Amino acid sequence: MAAEDGVNEQSHTFIANGQQRAIEIAGSQAIQVTRPEQPLTNISEPLSEDIVKPGRGTNKSGSIPTETGSAANSCPPSETIAIVPESYEEQHVHQVYEQIASHFSSTRYKPWPIVESFLQSLLPGSIGLDIGCGNGKYLAVNKDIFIIGSDRSSNLVKIATQHEPHSVVVADSLFLPHQNARFDFAICIAVVHHLSTPERRREAVKCILDTLKEGGKALVYVWALEQGGSRRGWDVGHEQDVMVPWVLKSGKKKAEGAEPEQTFQRYYHLYRKGELEDDIASVGGEVLEAGYEKDNWWAICQKGV
Repeated sequence: MAAEDGVNEQSHTFIANGQQRAIEIAGSQAIQVTRPEQPLTNISEPLSEDIVKPGRGTNKSGSIPTETGSAANSCPPSETIAIVPESYEEQHVHQVYEQIASHFSSTRYKPWPIVESFLQSLLPGSIGLDIGCGNGKYLAVNKDIFIIGSDRSSNLVKIATQHEPHSVVVADSLFLPHQNARFDFAICIAVVHHLSTPERRREAVKCILDTLKEGGKALVYVWALEQGGSRRGWDVGHEQDVMVPWVLKSGKKKAEGAEPEQTFQRYYHLYRKGELEDDIASVGGEVLEAGYEKDNWWAICQKGV
């Protein structure tokens, strides 16, 4: 019992020290951070027959997909319109997660093995970031480190605040409210694939790397294109920009007056093999280790020398 008390006391000391360091290095905590909208031009809207169908997620146009039934489906193939990536992601990512936050959180409770292993490998007293923390399921994996979580969804952040003493803020992954080069580690799990252009995805990776001090490491996860063995059925040859349905459950039985189920469409970019490593290298990062885990590509990386 005495030995156990000693370990617990040591853990509390690490956390207390981590909190103090985090206060010093995190700067002001943003309530919500967004970036100015810049239009993306000359993107052709897909024809109606090219719209992504739930369960397959393919189109032939190479364009950012839209939901079936939108007015844009009637555009002739030669017509181009301006698409603002921030607005597109607001509609097809951010607003969706605000509405499904509670249901989504109830399905996200078990840490992924490689993420857990990465966090457990960190030195006691390490300070880091969970960028796109969702419901905060990784914040308490290792009690000897301190994590500042952030997410674009205020409703998910509210859920994540239960993981005290860790801090959580609402922030955009492209405009983080932290000082650069001050953190020992960062994780960004299943976030970057929600950005709708190659430039924005690479910028997100750069933002992650910028937060790291010398010798700091980041773990990044993205959905894989190569999911031939999964129920989704995506694989090489499928389009990489897809709409993925989320069926919102009310939690009530029909006899209790449950509302009809709602289906929301979320935008994803499915990463092909090697694409994540290419993105990391393109912004000056160095890949230390990379692999595939259950329909996801992952990479551990650091700033390039």
